[in-house]
Amino acid sequence: MTRYVGAIDQGTTSTRFMIFDRAGREIGRHQLEHRQIQPRSGWVEHDPAEIWENTLKTIAVALADTGLTPADLAAVGITNQRETVVLWDRATGAPVAPAIVWQDTRTDYLIPSIDADLVRSRTGLPPATYFSATKIQWLLDNGLRDRAERGEVLFGTIDSWLIWNLTGGLHITDVTNASRTMLMNLATLDWDDELLDLFRIPRTMLPRIRSSAEVYGTAEAVLPGVPIAAAIGDQQAALFGQTCFEPGEAKCTYGTGGFLLMNTGTTPVRSSHGLITTVGYRFGTEAPVFALEGSIAACGAAVQWLRDQLGVLETAGDSETLAGQVEDSAGVCFVPAFSGLFAPYWRPDARAAIVGLSRFHTAAHITRAALEAICYQTRDVVAAMAQDSGTALDCLQVDGGVTANALCMQLQADILGVPVSRPAVAETTALGAAYAAGLAVGFWNSLDDLRANRHEDRRWQPSWSAARRSEGITRWSAAIDRTLDWVSVG
Repeated sequence: MTRYVGAIDQGTTSTRFMIFDRAGREIGRHQLEHRQIQPRSGWVEHDPAEIWENTLKTIAVALADTGLTPADLAAVGITNQRETVVLWDRATGAPVAPAIVWQDTRTDYLIPSIDADLVRSRTGLPPATYFSATKIQWLLDNGLRDRAERGEVLFGTIDSWLIWNLTGGLHITDVTNASRTMLMNLATLDWDDELLDLFRIPRTMLPRIRSSAEVYGTAEAVLPGVPIAAAIGDQQAALFGQTCFEPGEAKCTYGTGGFLLMNTGTTPVRSSHGLITTVGYRFGTEAPVFALEGSIAACGAAVQWLRDQLGVLETAGDSETLAGQVEDSAGVCFVPAFSGLFAPYWRPDARAAIVGLSRFHTAAHITRAALEAICYQTRDVVAAMAQDSGTALDCLQVDGGVTANALCMQLQADILGVPVSRPAVAETTALGAAYAAGLAVGFWNSLDDLRANRHEDRRWQPSWSAARRSEGITRWSAAIDRTLDWVSVG
């Protein structure tokens, strides 16, 4: 009997292959980082060929390390960094340009001219460099338009790129990834012709939109006979992996960025407080489940900056030890707007700032301010979500690499004023993709099977007084205002 389900988790900084059993326990994994290419300020690129090569390697090593063969896998699911754009040659399958990553802001000059009301009404998204459409437009305008209009160039987000290579030429995407392009109509779940005209993107280069969980084909390139049975954007996968199946249930994933999603059921909730309306998931021919989302550009990226650019940390994990050397940030606020401010502000022109410094402050204070910034940004999104949904959080379900930092999670509980809960399986993004694929092939029979698999690893209770919490929020808001004031002066 087949005992396991695999998941390809292709993220912003790395690719991994994970294997799960029927109880949702991790059996094996292998992970490889890929290069972060930054040719200019605000530009972030990846090499699609490197990502594909790393995908092959992670699968091979994970199977070898566990002693498994493709025959031991019932299915494979794919989850991926969203919005990142790959263009490739239809005939050869070779990339025709570097992948433009979701963090990239090179297209900020295009945003003011976009019809914001049209985009929001059709897609649930605000016009922003974050999403795929302007990235595609930029690539076409910079040397690829003629080839695209002749039908020689294909577009895909990372899920499409991997499925194309795994299957030997199947050109599809799923509804969650399509909903992040600024090109899909939420009402029809299809590409919107008026938006394609707006961004001057030929329909012939776009993949066909499928559900998040169904058998698309088999992974003949590396796993002969194994069905590819799910594709789901990373944050939606984490929502599913956290078993947030009912309206009002929410989770926050802390990685390079931060992403809070709330299940709103089969009816999309339009935001008036700077959030995104997106597709949460869709299974086969069932009605899609929608979500409200607040996206934060820099969470783990703030700690990575302290490590890589300032050199005050040897590893990201050192941030907890260093920040723990001081009781608080002593008035320092760090706004890590390296790629602008996302929800609820949507200011791509904003840039990072550290305010409140004096000769007294040390690297420990700045590091603690970076951890607080992760939590205050999350609090901003939680507040907006409560206003849009009418539902106040009573507990925040959390996952992702930053949750290993216990000090940061305690600060999150303190700043929110509600408990923070981490599941036993912290890698819920990969788990969600595995769950979706397993449901598609009958490895799991129902959502109840998945709920039974969830176990809490740790819970943090808030300890700050209401007065301290209010004081911190006021200081953070003032730091945001200073950041935006500086942009207007510049």
